[in-house]
Amino acid sequence: MTMQLDSKFLAYLLTKLSRAQILSIVDSEARRIALWSGAVSAGKTFASLIAFLIAVSKAPTNGLIVIVGVSIDTIYTNVFTQLMNVELFGSRIVDQISYTPGATKAMILGREVLLVGALNAASVKRIQGKTIGLVYVDEATLLLEPFWDMLITRLRVEGARLLGTMNPASLNHFIRTKWIKQADKQDVVHFHMTMYDNPSLPAWYVAQMERSFAGVFYDRMIKGLWTNAAGAVYPMWDTNRHVIQFDQMPRISRILGNGIDFGTSNASAGLMVGLSAETRPRLILMDEWRYDPRDNNGLTMAPSDQAKRYVNWVNLKTHHPTQQYLGEPEYHIVDPAAAAFKAELRKEPFNLTPISAHNDVLAGIGSVASLLANDRLAVVAGKCAGWESEVTEYVWDEKATAEGKDEVVKKDDHSLDAGRYGIHTTRSEWTYELLDQAA
Repeated sequence: MTMQLDSKFLAYLLTKLSRAQILSIVDSEARRIALWSGAVSAGKTFASLIAFLIAVSKAPTNGLIVIVGVSIDTIYTNVFTQLMNVELFGSRIVDQISYTPGATKAMILGREVLLVGALNAASVKRIQGKTIGLVYVDEATLLLEPFWDMLITRLRVEGARLLGTMNPASLNHFIRTKWIKQADKQDVVHFHMTMYDNPSLPAWYVAQMERSFAGVFYDRMIKGLWTNAAGAVYPMWDTNRHVIQFDQMPRISRILGNGIDFGTSNASAGLMVGLSAETRPRLILMDEWRYDPRDNNGLTMAPSDQAKRYVNWVNLKTHHPTQQYLGEPEYHIVDPAAAAFKAELRKEPFNLTPISAHNDVLAGIGSVASLLANDRLAVVAGKCAGWESEVTEYVWDEKATAEGKDEVVKKDDHSLDAGRYGIHTTRSEWTYELLDQAA
């Protein structure tokens, strides 16, 4: 038997919500499809989950209830960790929710709920043929359009509804152009929210988040705007601000790691990422290792030979003008696809322990951009020639933008990829000191 939400619970929730959140919950019932978009930490997920619980209590019994996300793991992280949080929803509701991490089914208010990961095109098969009465979509802009279209066709019982949340993406993203911009035709209601609509956020956290994003990511994640990724990927790059001379390199407290982009017919590059010992510390791209067949009469080099050259470079005493003994890099961070190169580094006589880089391109670009925007990343002139030559030519792909996708032009970006690997993969090592505590 389905358990109902009572008026006391709803009154309790109202004490936790902003006016914008309350209005979105009330107005979400006006249309078949309700979409929340906006900044990070805007309170859109909390508001949408309250609307979802209300919808579960009223959902048609002749259709499935489904929660869709990029993966089962992200559904757990983004949805169930909140739904099962007593401080947010109170014990009366949490006691009516049952879910085991990794499972594909849950119980919510007495109704069985199916969880569906929608990572790729093959995921469409998971919802084909199903009849859905209610679906909640997490991170909707990360879904592929064929999956979304199939999901809409599954809402085929009277009273069927879809509720979804998302961070904004390109102006040309299909959800914006075909659904939000055609709200009346598609029976959609859309709510735009910012961090200032979330009453639970302290001022210091808002300021911290504002420092954590730059460029197109600032527009989307802080302002909550749908914005095209166009032109230069790092428009804030300024040689006067971001380039230092070798003899002016500050003392280095740690070598966080070397990011390595490996190639055979293409260039290989390694960027050494140091954390400065300054009062206001920075990440320093200290030195660069590079092998490019184009500079060597087209001669390609086997992974074993490249590994030897890389390790010889690591062991040089010329990475810093005054500190000859910097210690070993804490991580050797390698392109995830470079299995043969990683295998060579593990062998005698090197005995290194390489790790695979975190290769979320957009997130990595965001990390680099936030550091540049906050003057927390410097590049040593002459020592990182590949990175310097590539950064001004690194642009968003106009064709992909026109299709609503965020992609960079893949050309002459090997040093940039290596630097991004080293910076983004070590983010947990530097983010508090460099961004959270930024003045």
